Amino acid sequence: MSLKEMLPEYMTEFPEMGRADLRDLKKGIDQSFRTFTRENGEAIENFFYPLKMFMVWFEKLLLGTPWPLMIAVLCLLVWLGARSITMVIGTAIALLVIGYLGMWEDTMRTLALVSVSTFVCIAIGIPVGILMSKSDRIQAVIVPILDIMQTIPAFVYLIPVLMLLGIGKVPGLIAVCIYAIPPVVRLTNLGIRLVDKDVLEAADAFGASPRQKMMQVQLPLALPNLFAGVNQTIMMALAMVVVASLIGAHGLGSQVLKAVYNQYLTHGMMNGLAIVTIAIVFDRVSQKFGKRLQKHSEKIHG
Repeated sequence: MSLKEMLPEYMTEFPEMGRADLRDLKKGIDQSFRTFTRENGEAIENFFYPLKMFMVWFEKLLLGTPWPLMIAVLCLLVWLGARSITMVIGTAIALLVIGYLGMWEDTMRTLALVSVSTFVCIAIGIPVGILMSKSDRIQAVIVPILDIMQTIPAFVYLIPVLMLLGIGKVPGLIAVCIYAIPPVVRLTNLGIRLVDKDVLEAADAFGASPRQKMMQVQLPLALPNLFAGVNQTIMMALAMVVVASLIGAHGLGSQVLKAVYNQYLTHGMMNGLAIVTIAIVFDRVSQKFGKRLQKHSEKIHG
């Protein structure tokens, strides 16, 4: 006789909610969210309309720019960020290969999605990280939210985003931002909190205001962590392009999805490698730029 058979029923059967109650609970939550969506859907769409226009404008700008000019601009940005002729040549060769293999337009769409989502994440994430660094209470509230954003499966939060905004560029952008924003928030907060207290006391002794202390002491010294956060945000945004394509974000991700549906191995591999190429360029440039800024701040602060 097993141990389970020897114990009373209430010890072996987990106390579950009744099926009828559970069904009513799920139906109640679903109905409440549908009602909220019907009543506020238009207002939410209007709120995100400027973001949609910016996204569409930026994508058209990248697609409408002649490819030689686009490669020259991207190589110039790589040079300004990394100051490495090797990286510039590598970027130019990678873009030429991507274009030669027929993935230019999808690459530009993905570049637009990742660039705009990274811009949104930085614009929201760094101020939130600064707020967290100033108050333990705010940190205690935001950290569990970041934990949920990083651990909840992406397909789960695609459902409410889809119900609120339907299929399109903005839902894809929001899905990418939800997944990609936590690193820049966490590492901005961490970087500012790790600034040496002796340095802050010296800034106080020289009569620095809280704003001067933040802008001229804490943020410059937190740059290594801050750029590590930006770097991770870019990588996570690129990791989401395939998932975001499920709700209307076009680009290399949608081509990978198409390859999965149709079992096109080569098509999927080529588009996947194009995403990896963009990730490597973003990663190396942001790392080099962060190191250069760090050296610059070290010279300033002695």
